[in-house]
Amino acid sequence: MKPPAVSRRRLLAQSACGFAGLALADLLQAAQNPLAARLPGHRPKAKRVIFLFMGGGPSQMDLFDPKPFIERRHGQKVDSPLPKQVTQVGTEQYLALKAMAPVRPRGQSGMMISDLMPHLAGVADDLCLLRGMSVDNPQHAGATLQFHTGSFAEVRPSLGAWVSYGLGSENANLPGFVSIQGGGVREYGAAFLPAVHQGTKLSVPLDGKTLPIENLRNASVNEVIQRRRMDFTTSLNRRLLSELGGDQAMEGMIENMELAARMQLTTPQIVDLSRESKATLDLYGIGREPSNSFGRACLLARKLSESGVRFVQVSIGGWDHHGDIRGNLPKLCAQTDQPVAGLIRDLKTRGLLEDTLVLWSGEFGRTPWSQDLSGKSPIDRHGREHQPESFCAWMAGGGVKAGLTHGQTDDMGYRVIEGRVHVHDLHATLLHLLGIDHLKLTARHLGRDYRLTDVYGEVVHEILA
Repeated sequence: MKPPAVSRRRLLAQSACGFAGLALADLLQAAQNPLAARLPGHRPKAKRVIFLFMGGGPSQMDLFDPKPFIERRHGQKVDSPLPKQVTQVGTEQYLALKAMAPVRPRGQSGMMISDLMPHLAGVADDLCLLRGMSVDNPQHAGATLQFHTGSFAEVRPSLGAWVSYGLGSENANLPGFVSIQGGGVREYGAAFLPAVHQGTKLSVPLDGKTLPIENLRNASVNEVIQRRRMDFTTSLNRRLLSELGGDQAMEGMIENMELAARMQLTTPQIVDLSRESKATLDLYGIGREPSNSFGRACLLARKLSESGVRFVQVSIGGWDHHGDIRGNLPKLCAQTDQPVAGLIRDLKTRGLLEDTLVLWSGEFGRTPWSQDLSGKSPIDRHGREHQPESFCAWMAGGGVKAGLTHGQTDDMGYRVIEGRVHVHDLHATLLHLLGIDHLKLTARHLGRDYRLTDVYGEVVHEILA
């Protein structure tokens, strides 16, 4: 039986991507299974990615990049670095706002991390801190889309979908991309890539009864009956597909149905956290508030990655602190600090950190000056405005230099003056660590080749181990 038209096109596209190392057996397997594992174009340093997305814009000045100038001028008016024609709602006074808690040197590397993140401070020497990140859009929706897809306007495949498309899954019974507590579909969608590469959305099971994935349990009387039903449905779909001469949406549906059946056999055991030891649960802060929910999400990310999922994204919102950042930022840190540090420690203990790339970031950062939406609040109740010009992200494992702080901002903490890493550069670097040349991972759409980094992006070689 001939492979579906989309699978053939995908193989041709991957040949153009420079995956010359694919053996004939790999090509044959890929023709039958679009999620079959692929050999990368060059020797990879990472096999998989865990992306921890902090939606809303964590404040880099409060967490990783303190500025003595702002500390000294706290509550005083500072000159705006913005062009005169730019209006910043609620920030007309431009009052310097110091960090919400001390930010101190940590570990042997001396990496600057806030007292609000004591657990992360304990793994500082495993992190590679990027203090010169930037994106192009000052609004949440646009910046979030650019961070996830490379574009803040068009419908494009997400980062995880590109990775799944390029490398497939290491486990035939699991998807190549899972999104835990994900946002909108455009953040984990496949757009014009085959539908099988879209992220499988997973919720965090808190009660032991709610299914983390819809229809995860087999509704048939037994597996034999289910197999017969699936075979019959697939035969009808294939007949229609043959009559149509190929249809990408239908091919994706057939592939997803087969994958869903395999997931019913393996996924329930993976998402069952009751089998984990007390020591592991304690490591992630599971069973206590406020870290219970995000701790479960991070532990699921480790289990899925360990089981062969190529790209796992864990998202948490609430970092958009326009008001009362002093009261609200510590709450988000308390929810996430122990789970994130626990994930790093767990991966390292299991020997997984060296080939698992962990990325932590929001869509942008926040201003060094305060924002008072009411115009009447005391400065201790102020927040911060959006800042796409500079912010902080960090990576760990998977071939990046541990204990390195890369990039520097000006005295005010606004402009990047050294080591700028645009989001396109970050994407190019992430793909490079996975063994993929970002210039060659392309997909044909609307008459031209598209890629994650479009016409931008340079690998940041300075941070590579």
